[in-house]
Amino acid sequence: MKAISYSRYGSADVLEYGERPDPKVGPDSVLVKVRAAAVNPVDWKAREGYLQAGLEAVFPVIPGWDVSGVVVQPGAAVDEFAVGDEVIGYVREDFLSRGTFAEYVAAPVRTLARKPLSLSFEEAAGLPLCGLTAHQVLYRTLKVQEGETVLVHAAAGGVGSLAVQLARHAGCRVVGTAGPHNHEYVRHLGGEPVEYGDGLAARLRALVPDGFDAAFDTVGGEALRASADTLAPDGRLASIADAEVFSYGGRYAFVRPDAADLAHLAELAERGIVSVHVDRVFTLEQAADAYRLNEEGRTRGKIVVTVDWQD
Repeated sequence: MKAISYSRYGSADVLEYGERPDPKVGPDSVLVKVRAAAVNPVDWKAREGYLQAGLEAVFPVIPGWDVSGVVVQPGAAVDEFAVGDEVIGYVREDFLSRGTFAEYVAAPVRTLARKPLSLSFEEAAGLPLCGLTAHQVLYRTLKVQEGETVLVHAAAGGVGSLAVQLARHAGCRVVGTAGPHNHEYVRHLGGEPVEYGDGLAARLRALVPDGFDAAFDTVGGEALRASADTLAPDGRLASIADAEVFSYGGRYAFVRPDAADLAHLAELAERGIVSVHVDRVFTLEQAADAYRLNEEGRTRGKIVVTVDWQD
């Protein structure tokens, strides 16, 4: 099969497009013909070696954890999916090797859910990792409740945009940081936009004088410090970007595959409660350029790579 892979840690320049062996399908997995795979910051951080303390790389590594596609072969023990089923998945294992930037991926059923019919394959590919991250942080880590005021950083990004929608669905008032060019988009999602940068904490206090009930940091650094400075006395803080959160009494979160959570997100997408904005689409051969764009950190919604489809 055709795939993107890398044989050493490094920049996007180490990514190569070429032939890789077809994946073997274990008893609890299905073979998915990939229609689209989304780019996430964690992908390039892993490629550059930042996650090697917790995720061993078995080279050559095919990157990518997000996928949408069609089941072409169920494993021997699988009765959840059949040939022809359209699925989405956050296909993460506890090591780096068998990712989704390929024509096929062998995906454990614990990582999959049925694709929402209302989303294109490109949109659906952007839902799993970011949606699960937002879902698990808001509902499990922060335990947001109706009527609370929630701060979401990078509210126009992949995780942030879904967090705004999910928090609004939970009945929360949502304030989201974003660049001025994304303020209207954040309003469209249901959030109240605030410009990040110097003076952020003062702007947040002016908007929410009593402090935030919960803050979701996706950026780290100054954004995390501003979050801690503007919490209500009993406010909760979580970060997916900066372990310094522990020093503020907050919690660090790392998303995990969860088929039930993913199915719930797919249902919300089907009902029009959450949507995925696709900023740019690249072909599989152009995946290195997709990663370079993602590394600039200015994406609205998701960057997606598509794979040629032939029946």
